Amino acid sequence: MSGNTDCYQPAEKDYKITRQCLEVFLKYKHPVAIITKNALILRDLDILKALAKDNLISVNISITSLCEKTRRILEPRTATSKKRLETVKILSENGIPVNVMLAPIIPSINSHEILPLAKAVSEVGALNIAHTIVRLNGAIGEIFTDWIRKTLPDRAEKVLHQIENCHGGSLNNSRYGTRMHGEGNIAKQINDIVKLAKLKYFKNKAMPHLNTTLYKEFKDGQLSLFK
Repeated sequence: MSGNTDCYQPAEKDYKITRQCLEVFLKYKHPVAIITKNALILRDLDILKALAKDNLISVNISITSLCEKTRRILEPRTATSKKRLETVKILSENGIPVNVMLAPIIPSINSHEILPLAKAVSEVGALNIAHTIVRLNGAIGEIFTDWIRKTLPDRAEKVLHQIENCHGGSLNNSRYGTRMHGEGNIAKQINDIVKLAKLKYFKNKAMPHLNTTLYKEFKDGQLSLFK
């Protein structure tokens, strides 16, 4: 859940669509993975715990920085870095496996925080980390360029050039196999640091595989869920 839009955005407080979806997953013993950057997920801890009993849930919490100033610049109107760490801790203490997404990593903005972030999330119970290097496809490139020149004018050009270095001279990279982790010297440095972080802080940890054996079979398949 939430490949493009956070399922725990503020509107979820009122509409509770995500909670209703989780109730369906629990009813039919269907495995589900969630991606979010908001602490509102804790509202549904009761359902998440029930799913976890049968290994039907994994949660991916996005944490881009330990610095609140950076977090407010990059992700306004989202849970604070401290609150996200607390969320990882509470979920982990309740037997819900958590993977932390260090995403996106932006050269010269949060790339220096990879090791401290990995250490912090491991200490509160995360079982793994994953990362992506920022890529600015389509209109996003223009929006980001305008934003960074207004928000961080002292390092805007440096950041833009380093992003280009990660994607073959372009802000845009849609090529399968390289788009997520980039290429070139700067990308290699970032990817190597992530490998080191995993070795240092997650050596004896691993996310469990979701249980796909309990999903109830229906004569009409998944279409029966809509009846």
